[in-house]
Amino acid sequence: MVALLHHFTSSHLLFRPQFGFSNCNSIKLVQGAGILRSFNNPIYLRMQRVVGSKANDSEDVSLLGGKRLYLGMDFGTSGARYTLIDKDGIIHSERKREYPKYMSKGVMDWVQSWKLTLFQLLEDIPDEFRALIASISIDGTSATIMIIDSTTGEPLSRPFLYNESCPDAVSVVTSIAPVNHTVCSSTSTLCKLVSWWNSYGSSKESAVLLHQADWLLWLLHGKLGVSDYNNALKVGYDPELESYPPWLLSQAYSYVLPSVQAPGTFVGLVKEDIRTRYGLPKDCAICTGTTDSIAAFLAARATQTGKSVTSLGSTLAIKLLSTNRIDDARYGVYSHRLDDKWLVGGASNTGGAVLKQIFTDEQLKNLSKQIDPIKASPLDYYPLQTVGERFPVADPKLAPRLTPRPESDVDYLHGILESIARIEGEGYKLLTELGATQVEEVFTAGGGARNETWTKIRERILGLPVSRAQQTEAAYGAALLALKGVQ
Repeated sequence: MVALLHHFTSSHLLFRPQFGFSNCNSIKLVQGAGILRSFNNPIYLRMQRVVGSKANDSEDVSLLGGKRLYLGMDFGTSGARYTLIDKDGIIHSERKREYPKYMSKGVMDWVQSWKLTLFQLLEDIPDEFRALIASISIDGTSATIMIIDSTTGEPLSRPFLYNESCPDAVSVVTSIAPVNHTVCSSTSTLCKLVSWWNSYGSSKESAVLLHQADWLLWLLHGKLGVSDYNNALKVGYDPELESYPPWLLSQAYSYVLPSVQAPGTFVGLVKEDIRTRYGLPKDCAICTGTTDSIAAFLAARATQTGKSVTSLGSTLAIKLLSTNRIDDARYGVYSHRLDDKWLVGGASNTGGAVLKQIFTDEQLKNLSKQIDPIKASPLDYYPLQTVGERFPVADPKLAPRLTPRPESDVDYLHGILESIARIEGEGYKLLTELGATQVEEVFTAGGGARNETWTKIRERILGLPVSRAQQTEAAYGAALLALKGVQ
């Protein structure tokens, strides 16, 4: 029988594990301290001063003097990476991998691909560093879910990916949820659960819903049925009340919902077989994770209201730290809890994946240098890989618009970059109109943050200061959660 934690509980923002960590150099925080407040303590302030500092993977480990390390893993849309930090935020090792094309019956087997990538990343960590890892946390793509058999741990169906739409479930969900609730979007976790529930013909008694990050962490700690309140938001969990709402608990499928904890909460020690296989310490803790965009926000450390982070990866996601909670499924807008504030935002299907469909990395680099970012492009596109958009308009039928294509590749790229910037601008404008705190400054995370030309275009379009976050990788934010979990 698979170990199962499958009940409706939540925890305070600070979770104190009831065991000691030998050689664990951590600071005890006051009761009730949360993610943002943790990042304002003396340790965190030192982290800000050393941010960007990196130690060489080949450094003499004896120089660490028994220092413990904290591992964060980011599972994005096209690949995964890890970042290994110490308590001062110095990066000691990091690697990335593309997802292997693991095919099953001619179809991409995401389950095996993610699993293989997880263990490959663990193998990529230098042996001497693995022995120092005090805790691990993982982030995954929002609303990417799996339905698991709790008796075997095996998937009962293929995964539902982050951008997958289930219009067949919308009418059912809107009939039970409050008007314009986040779950009313066709790409929400709840719509995916309802779609599976109504189409799955076999016995469902042993089913449990897990998000991508939940499942990957389960492979490490072995306690099935644990999630965090960032990932659980789109299935209907209320982070303000710290519970699932009555309208959801009254449904026949409510028993498949996972228990929910705060991000960065200790769940259990790493499984013995994993520990011995990779040379991890006996006291290595596994902590709840978060979504990739939340992890990117944490990495950027935008700790004041009015500060925002745009993640420019395969897709575009914006997060604004606000005093007000805003949820409106009509526009794909939702709020994640972060201590006593709210991360308001949404995720568009536009982004870097569209660019890579058209240009190589070398072309993007060379063509960008030839663009005058001060000059406006006359081209008006809506760059999408496929039909369907989530934010700032929730329209599963919205078609990509990437024509007309000019003769000049420089002009074409200019038009696409500017069009994506306009979508970003419409997103921030919408958040303000709905009542969120006015955005004052934008930090950029993800691969797009490295494109200085694009940054200048966005600054012109947004009319705001735009800069690259000091740390741009979501894996760094996940590592901060791992650190939080053992403080």
